[in-house]
Amino acid sequence: MQKKLIVAALTAAIATPVSALADNGNFTFYGKADVSYDSINTGNGTTTANGATNVTGVTKRVVSSNVSKFGFKGSEDLGDGLSAIWQVEQQINIDDSSNSCSATTIAATTIPAGGGTVPAATVPACSANNGIFATRNTFAGLKSETLGTLLFGRHDTPYKISTRKLDPFGDNIGDNRALLGYKSNNGGFELRPTNVLAYFSPAFAGVTAAVAMVNSKESNTKSTDKNDSVTSMAVMYDVAPFYGSVAYESHALESVVSGGKESATRLGFGFKPERFELGAVYEKTTDNLGTAQGNKHGHNAIYVSGKMNIGNDAVKLGYTKAGILGSGVDEVKNSGASQISVGYDHGLSKRTKVYALYTRITNGKGVNYGFSQSTAASSSNSGYGTSPAVMSLGVQHNF
Repeated sequence: MQKKLIVAALTAAIATPVSALADNGNFTFYGKADVSYDSINTGNGTTTANGATNVTGVTKRVVSSNVSKFGFKGSEDLGDGLSAIWQVEQQINIDDSSNSCSATTIAATTIPAGGGTVPAATVPACSANNGIFATRNTFAGLKSETLGTLLFGRHDTPYKISTRKLDPFGDNIGDNRALLGYKSNNGGFELRPTNVLAYFSPAFAGVTAAVAMVNSKESNTKSTDKNDSVTSMAVMYDVAPFYGSVAYESHALESVVSGGKESATRLGFGFKPERFELGAVYEKTTDNLGTAQGNKHGHNAIYVSGKMNIGNDAVKLGYTKAGILGSGVDEVKNSGASQISVGYDHGLSKRTKVYALYTRITNGKGVNYGFSQSTAASSSNSGYGTSPAVMSLGVQHNF
């Protein structure tokens, strides 16, 4: 009898998590591991814009993580074409010290009132980055087949989304965001902010519209205070083999200066027949943060890309040109830059590929652009007027 009770208890213990999983089975676990071996040469430069004090370039060889991530997402059918949707997504930095844990010792502790002593122990102590979860698109919302999608949380802005699919080097060190969406007083125009309220329309004849409102400050304010905010919108046309987009984003920057603002406009075009892909992006940014509300950081930029698919292989090319920063008395001399990227992909399966790429930024003497979207990016710039270059060999697996 006792043995039967034990067996029954074990069966119930095993069945409970299985049934709980079935009740919560409306989710998908997904992710990407993208790791490369990078050889970096920063090139020589100067310590200040158009300066005279030289900085000697450095070289580095490192294993890098290129937007590796995992996440959970799901939906629940609410009937009448309406669904509840949610997603939680986190970036992981593989083989990167900023995402690692080290051992630390907790001293022995005596519990009062005769409770005994907890012995000393060694446990992992993680860096601050590990204390932040859901650093990528994380939200909850409602999706209607006829009315569109409304979501709340952290999410890419429509401006950012509008041209991401046109970059064949997206999410690794050859990414065109090294020069596009130039960082300024509000983090630039390639944002994934918190406090997002976003709406995405259904597709009508291939046309989708999106708008997002962002409150940049969560702190309490007085009735006389003005908050920083972001307004982002885009219209996208996607009917194979053509893709087109127009996007606009504005930032209210009251915390920088009263009446401060910056804005950006972006146009995108793509053409994707069976064997090759072409892409082009034009961007113009402007602000009133300079002398007498002049343009301090604004610039023009263009990007063109091409990709040829040959069976399981692909050859790709990208070129970005960023113009002079500012205008009038605020113009930064010699602040133009360019980036060229060439790459080769070889697919080992539908989920896995190996790749090789070379990318180089040529900075004017008045600017110091560096690479982005990789843990190696922080090692890619040593001063103004440099020409950082990277040779990267990597593997990417999607799950």
